[in-house]
Amino acid sequence: MRVELVGLQVGLPSESITHNGKPVLSGMMKLPVHQPLALRTLGFEGDGQADLRYHGGPEKAVCVYPVEHYTYWQQQWEFDLPISAFGENVTTRGLIEDDVHIGNIYRIGTARVQVTQPRQPCFKLAARYNMPNIPIWMQETGYTGYYWRVLEEGIVSPDDQIELIHMDDQRLSIRFANEVMHQKRHGEEGIRALLSNKGLSTNWRATFTKRLEGIETDTSKRIEGN
Repeated sequence: MRVELVGLQVGLPSESITHNGKPVLSGMMKLPVHQPLALRTLGFEGDGQADLRYHGGPEKAVCVYPVEHYTYWQQQWEFDLPISAFGENVTTRGLIEDDVHIGNIYRIGTARVQVTQPRQPCFKLAARYNMPNIPIWMQETGYTGYYWRVLEEGIVSPDDQIELIHMDDQRLSIRFANEVMHQKRHGEEGIRALLSNKGLSTNWRATFTKRLEGIETDTSKRIEGN
């Protein structure tokens, strides 16, 4: 299948959504871009995140979501989804979670990027559509999207191609990583396989290391926003 850049979107944090009746600062509401953008270590020019404890940073510089999942969610929720419905910077075709591996390196425009981890959906996405279960649904389906780190800064245009220039030798897919993290499948072997992958993000590495020590990470704040 041909890999395509379907959409390129950016946006700065704003109080555009509400949670528990109060405005919430979020960078989720992104708008399409029609001109070339600089992609830097911390993301695209004109883009930003509100809560840097959980979003953004060098290992989550670019949020990616496959356009293939839009049809599924529209059918489930029975309404049309807007551009960048999941707050992603890059909407793709041909790069679903089954086929994208932790550590893969792609060229987009003149930049080089590397896959670091699945996206972990939070309560702000649920608040956007007033559906509290969205983070859980995304985790259960595995339709989470994923993040890129920027290995080489460059310029990206909306009509650029995305080219795979290195497939990681371990072939640990985003779907596999989601199964290990959220469904606790593949056991200790799965955790150790991911920990051995040099492309895996620091945050996921820390969570899996704690799990091997018998310590589980509390996800209620991310999912419920309490």
